[in-house]
Amino acid sequence: MSTQKNPMVSSPAVAEAQLELLNKTNMADFAASIHKKLHPDKAEPKEYGEKKKKVLQNFKAMSKECAPLESLLQDTALVKQLRLDKLFNIAYLQEEHNIEPTIVESYYRYAKIQFEAGQYEKAAEMLAYYRLLGTNQENLFACLWGKLAAEILIENWDVALEDLARLREAIESKASTPLEQLQHRSWLMHWGLFVFFCHGNTERGRNGIVDLLLNERYLCAAQTNCPHLLRYLTAAVICNKRRRVVMKDLVRVIQQERYTYTDPITKFLECLYVDFDFDQAQEQLGLCEQVLANDFFLHSMREEFLENARVFIFETYCRIHQKIDITMLAEKLHMESPAEAERWIVNLIRDASLDAKIDSENNHVIMGTKNPSVYQSVIETTENLASRSYVLYNALGQRLTAAGMGTEKMMRGDTGK
Repeated sequence: MSTQKNPMVSSPAVAEAQLELLNKTNMADFAASIHKKLHPDKAEPKEYGEKKKKVLQNFKAMSKECAPLESLLQDTALVKQLRLDKLFNIAYLQEEHNIEPTIVESYYRYAKIQFEAGQYEKAAEMLAYYRLLGTNQENLFACLWGKLAAEILIENWDVALEDLARLREAIESKASTPLEQLQHRSWLMHWGLFVFFCHGNTERGRNGIVDLLLNERYLCAAQTNCPHLLRYLTAAVICNKRRRVVMKDLVRVIQQERYTYTDPITKFLECLYVDFDFDQAQEQLGLCEQVLANDFFLHSMREEFLENARVFIFETYCRIHQKIDITMLAEKLHMESPAEAERWIVNLIRDASLDAKIDSENNHVIMGTKNPSVYQSVIETTENLASRSYVLYNALGQRLTAAGMGTEKMMRGDTGK
């Protein structure tokens, strides 16, 4: 997997961590190359050669075991026709092509070996076929995780986004304990960071993390198990102009978690929208620069974040004040000079069609009056109404079902004795 351009990635400490991780896999050649870079004067450990030999033996054995299925899958025209005719299933293949379910399960294990050896593209292809043919439910669930991991590692972001949606659906439909559900949702949110922030379509990626983390179940999981994900949710909302409608919900969550988790990015919104402390917001914005520069997922959006954060400060400040001193505003916006602030404000007024004007003689920004949009108020009030109604409907259905079962027991005289 190629990494984003970040100075942190090239440090010796990261290389040591890479080697430690690789030693637990079957990527003996890759581990040997990292070891040589870190220790050019030392001989290659014998265990790498032994591991490579063992991996090749496993490859040969599994290839022989899965040969009937691999032979069939190489006939792309046949596979395509079977899929069009909806006959690409284990029952038909067993009857017409002598592909036993045991071979399909061996194919799953073969895909796992491919993955552990670093053959991610091949593993993704094999797991895609297993998802269509497999019958073992536990293996099918693990297959979805493996497929998502493989697509992330080969940076196939569009397919990874689809796999993320499939896995999310599988997690919600799987019969699991509440603790297992919490763990699976937590893992999904963490793995999703790679997909959402590395996706070529930045708006689609940021919409994805907002939709996922603000879903009631996943938000509850994040608050319970991984509140640090609020940093990424906050950054995605700040940099996504179309999702500003969720700002109130986000600020409410940040307030709830302020005693559990806080960092300069979440603190910035808290200072701005809860405390209306512009001096603290300015200070936090300066700290945000450092956080963004050192965060693997957020460092590429540093400039965009700072630009949008300044707009938030400007808009909030303008709601409170009708006349604003540009020199003071330059300090609030964490800018180097009043001239830079004036140019920025002029561009903002022009691009955003703000009802404001610059008084250059007195070095002031004069704001016009603007009444809130009735339509926007209605949209914000009814936001998420459908999802909340669905949750209430399910809760009511569960209670009615439980009440019905209790009534039925009473009518049967079933007292549990």
